[in-house]
Amino acid sequence: MHIRRVPFDHPDAVKLNDQVQAEYHVRYGDGGDATELAPEDFEPPNGVYLIAYDADDSPVATGGWRSRDANGEGNRDGDAELKRMYVIDGMRGRGLARRILAALEEDARAAGRLRMVLETGTKQPEAVALYTSSGYEPCEKFGYYRFHPESLCYAKPLNP
Repeated sequence: MHIRRVPFDHPDAVKLNDQVQAEYHVRYGDGGDATELAPEDFEPPNGVYLIAYDADDSPVATGGWRSRDANGEGNRDGDAELKRMYVIDGMRGRGLARRILAALEEDARAAGRLRMVLETGTKQPEAVALYTSSGYEPCEKFGYYRFHPESLCYAKPLNP
């Protein structure tokens, strides 16, 4: 496996984003995550988007972070928001999400962000298990889904 930094609108990123959106729809029946994202959200130094590729150079996992500061959606100054963490079906259970998560945390820390935050949902127990086992703790709700009853928000300090 090798992990590459790519633009959010790269064809492989679009392909994996379409797949994760389809999975969200299956789990929640709502058409996918409606949070507005733009390619510039993931441009360094204000964010990054990563894709893991297998030995055949096929995209198999993805994730990104974007800078968020205090706003009307509940973020705090210095937040790095985790977005679009996803591993394709045939590659799950191999530690790819954990590797991408660690790379994203390292990148956000180097960019001076203070904490990594994320929003997931009650119908994503695998995500909850990954994040809680990686040191994330429940936090105040933030973001587009902050008022949704199935929304779960977590945070982890990025300071050393």
